[in-house]
Amino acid sequence: MSEADPLSAADAARIRLVAALAQVARQDRTALRQVYEMTSAKLFGICLRISSDREAAEDILQDVYIKVWNRAGRFDADRASPITWLCAIARNTAIDWQRSSSRVVTAPEDAAHAIADDRPRADQSIEREQQSDRINLCLDELEGRQGEAIRAAFFDGLTYADLAVRMDVPLGTMKSWVRRGLQRLKGCLGDG
Repeated sequence: MSEADPLSAADAARIRLVAALAQVARQDRTALRQVYEMTSAKLFGICLRISSDREAAEDILQDVYIKVWNRAGRFDADRASPITWLCAIARNTAIDWQRSSSRVVTAPEDAAHAIADDRPRADQSIEREQQSDRINLCLDELEGRQGEAIRAAFFDGLTYADLAVRMDVPLGTMKSWVRRGLQRLKGCLGDG
């Protein structure tokens, strides 16, 4: 940039765009072409990013310039830069298209094969449920305090000392109840 030309290239482009929009407001088709040539790449990028569809982005871009043609008289260079105004029209038009087309961007169906299902298979779930039922039935067959102590120790995480205090028995008695209960449980489950 020289001393004689104090405007930057960006400033000069902005002034040309503001002047072209003013001409478009007067329904000058040549000015609309000039606006298109100056801004279409950027506005197409916005439309493509939002729509994720090249053909749709081309259609949206056409709607954008129709709106520019109809609304250029509303543009106020004192309130916004021309490119900001045009980008807002492109963004809003693309979002409107997306909403009206009710498109949900989805992956191709083949991509589903690559996604692992971490859940247990149905047969594993049934087997696990049957084991749980069997353990509960065997626990129910134990003497009341033995079953209660084993459930509290192994399902609730209480220590033998905690259980002894809770059930008001000596620690040795608690250990004996649990040991004998586990032996009976093992026999009930068919492992011993």
